[in-house]
Amino acid sequence: MGDVYQALADATRRLILDELSERDGQSLFELCGRLAMRHGVASTRQAISQHLGVLEDAGLVRSERAGRTKLLHLNTEPLRAITERWHIEPKE
Repeated sequence: MGDVYQALADATRRLILDELSERDGQSLFELCGRLAMRHGVASTRQAISQHLGVLEDAGLVRSERAGRTKLLHLNTEPLRAITERWHIEPKE
């Protein structure tokens, strides 16, 4: 599993996660379109694919095949692990 913090350090990768949070199960083509239209991200599909690789290595994105299309899904488990790491129970 890759470094979650490193994956989150890039603004484009955070936008990708935002988009998958809003609309899970997108293809690369759909995701690139949404990033361009909504956020002005002019990256190529290859560049977005590389960002997705970093996010997948960190466990933040998972993909599945649906015929010839690869669908992308947000995985929040690594983020939960981070918040649980420093969760402090309130004192009574």
